[in-house]
Amino acid sequence: MHRAVGLAALAVLLAACTSAPPAAPPASSPPPDLGKFTTQKLAWTPCGDGLDCAHLTVPLDYAAPDGKTVTVGLLRHKATKQRIGSLVVNPGGPGGQGTSTAAALAKTPAATPLLERFDLVGFDPRGVGTSEPRLTCRTDAEVDADRAADIESDLSPAGVKKQLAETTAYGAKCTEGTKYGKEFLANVGTRDVVRDLDVLRAALGDEKLTYLGYSYGTQIGAAYAEAYPRNVRALLLDGAVDLAQGLVESLVTQAAGFQDALTEFGKWCACPVAGSTEAFQRLVRPLIAKPLPAGTRKLSFEDAVTGTFAGLYSRGDWPALKAALAQVAQGNGRTLLAFADDYYQRDPDGHYSGAIDAYFAVRCVDHNRLTDRAEIDRAHEKMLAGAPFLAGGTPDTSELDICSTWPVPPTSAEHAPRPAGLPKTLVVSTTHDPATPHQQGIDLAKDLGGVLLTHEGVQHTVFLQGNGCVDRAGIAYLIDGTAAETRC
Repeated sequence: MHRAVGLAALAVLLAACTSAPPAAPPASSPPPDLGKFTTQKLAWTPCGDGLDCAHLTVPLDYAAPDGKTVTVGLLRHKATKQRIGSLVVNPGGPGGQGTSTAAALAKTPAATPLLERFDLVGFDPRGVGTSEPRLTCRTDAEVDADRAADIESDLSPAGVKKQLAETTAYGAKCTEGTKYGKEFLANVGTRDVVRDLDVLRAALGDEKLTYLGYSYGTQIGAAYAEAYPRNVRALLLDGAVDLAQGLVESLVTQAAGFQDALTEFGKWCACPVAGSTEAFQRLVRPLIAKPLPAGTRKLSFEDAVTGTFAGLYSRGDWPALKAALAQVAQGNGRTLLAFADDYYQRDPDGHYSGAIDAYFAVRCVDHNRLTDRAEIDRAHEKMLAGAPFLAGGTPDTSELDICSTWPVPPTSAEHAPRPAGLPKTLVVSTTHDPATPHQQGIDLAKDLGGVLLTHEGVQHTVFLQGNGCVDRAGIAYLIDGTAAETRC
């Protein structure tokens, strides 16, 4: 696994994204035998700060709705004025928690017009956050050890065999550590999250869905649009991905996006430690052989790369990233390690949220398998050609290997969505988005027959983050349905 959990999960956080494909849609809207789920009464209870929490019960396996069930965690901020309906939000990942996103947006001044007109509802996809059961693969100590491990560069037959054994063991841990084991893993992908979302829409009492998705949340939204186009009222998709991209292409374009962001950072920084790819490599490459002290822990090469990823997501973090890299040059890795901890959702007590495990579980059932070693090596070469700052002397193949040995088969495959009867959607895409390059937003808007809002900037996702032009356009769309091609 090693650096895969830094590179392959380029987008795991609140403002993070992956370019996994949309789930293959169900044949139709929920069939009659889902009535006990779609008509359930949600038991909302106060959970602090004027918010309410509840759990939505859904089938573990939609092919057997009378069998086992799981729950999806929910959080709601009720509309303060004339209510239009519910606005359901998801932050991305896979592995991001919509409940925490909704709680944060409820305190965001820019969101006030939406908080007045909508019940803001965040949901944690199955296996994540407050949903039950939780997906569990590794202990906190195991994740720490994996992050701190030296990069493996043994490409001999024995070395490759060892890597495959490690990834096979990882899949086994996910099976053994999670309630319902393989049955849960087989039903944790985007296909089933989309079905849960439509049950949620019905349980909320909304005839049609109003949805705000960031990053991987745009994948959920686009897959929902394809599965239930006539159940859509409005979809705002920010940090959009090209749903037709395969695993290799998505990782290659994403890596190039971070290279672009590092280049922009270097222009702004004009600093000797990270003003160029060469300078960055000189700074972090020595960590492969000798990790840097970082308080009571060590900063490894892979954590240095991951911490840099985290700092590149938003231009607002650049001053802190510049200081962190300067500290590394002085022999102190504490701040850059803190960036990596935030990326992995590791709290000050050393506990992880499980987002990385959820990321792999979803990716491995959402994509076609890639098992050919030669193709994997070619993908690695393409990735480094587009993002030379990632060079570390070892192939970035672990995520591909994890999915090649995953204990359950894929439930979806790459394809461009072609929803029929879908109302106007709004896709937001940033020109220098490191995780979801601008072209992906252009492609998604075209596939959905939607409207593209282009934001000129260097960050991943932008709606309700202080850009007045973007916020005005997005709010008008969600409330009134008005949208036009815009550049902010």
